[in-house]
Amino acid sequence: MTAAQETQPRWSALMGVTAALAMFGMAQGLSYPLFTLLMQRQGLSPALIGTSAAMMPLGLILSASFVPWAVRTFGGRNVAVTCALVGAFCFFLIGSMQNWIGWFVIRFLLGFVINPLYVLGEVWALALAPPGKRGRVMGVFNAVMGAGYAVGPLSLTMIGVEGWPPFLIAIGGFLACGAILHLVSSGLAGFEGESGQAGGVFGFAMIAPALLAAVLSSSAVQQSTYSLTPVFGAAYGLPEAVLASLITALSLGNIVLQIPLGLAAERLGGRTMMLACALATACCALLLPTLVLTPAVWPLLVVMGGVGYGVYTMALVELGNRFHGTTLVTGNAAFALMWGLGGIVGPPTSGALMQAIGPLGLPVVIAGLSSLLVTFALLRSLSRRS
Repeated sequence: MTAAQETQPRWSALMGVTAALAMFGMAQGLSYPLFTLLMQRQGLSPALIGTSAAMMPLGLILSASFVPWAVRTFGGRNVAVTCALVGAFCFFLIGSMQNWIGWFVIRFLLGFVINPLYVLGEVWALALAPPGKRGRVMGVFNAVMGAGYAVGPLSLTMIGVEGWPPFLIAIGGFLACGAILHLVSSGLAGFEGESGQAGGVFGFAMIAPALLAAVLSSSAVQQSTYSLTPVFGAAYGLPEAVLASLITALSLGNIVLQIPLGLAAERLGGRTMMLACALATACCALLLPTLVLTPAVWPLLVVMGGVGYGVYTMALVELGNRFHGTTLVTGNAAFALMWGLGGIVGPPTSGALMQAIGPLGLPVVIAGLSSLLVTFALLRSLSRRS
């Protein structure tokens, strides 16, 4: 087989995996403002809304250590397709009961089953990407994921939050994800038989603690902003239709900035760009209260969404550059665990601080977490050099 013949299936599979994860991203992106708006209508507090949002990340945390085992036992394709189908069924249950207490349990289950979709989608993308082009490939991958996240909240501005339509969109997204993965993943490695060095999800923390800290920070920031930006905007008197658009602006940054950030990572290094994105996120958060009632809030949110998620993109690039095989799967499962832990830390902390000091609690948490990441990564670098 010629190099051109080998390259064509690689790029076709990469496009298929990217499209599948975009469908999944659309469903999950819709869920954050949907649940927030529905629970606000029921008169629930910001702290309770944040706690409900933390149920999905809790599921991510508890499922992370099982993902490498499931992939080795059942194969990557079977695990991914099954989880997509279960995700669709979870949204059917959520739409059926319309009960916020029951949503706690089902959102936990949803977090548990979407974790393998995150892990396998990103591992396949990293493995398929040519090493010299990994930054731009992961930029495109996360940009398309961002497009999916943006379409979800945007759909709420057109169909509203009443009845079955928003839940049917989420169900359709998961079903489309499962169908596409079934078609394109038959020839992709599940890494079932490869060896690795990480020694399990928790052992990976000893190898790359700064990367895991970056994922933790990015997750806490992203999930806090997606869950509580509507609450933040409502405190300043913005109408409900605009509140969902705030989430769309954040997601737009994921679309337009991930590719330039990925190209910059190929020149400057993923670690350098990771810290630059964290600093930019902190600056944007501090400007948010001043600009929220001005037209400048829209470009600010675009940049904030892009660089906030860019921290995660840069960490993925570093992961793919440094590891392969089973260690790559284990590292990505550790990323998923940190993403879930960030969701546990971020929304409840932000919601509680907003309840205590008002809407300023959200930007304070975002800026604080981003600053802590930069400090830890710099200290880690100094420690390694000495």
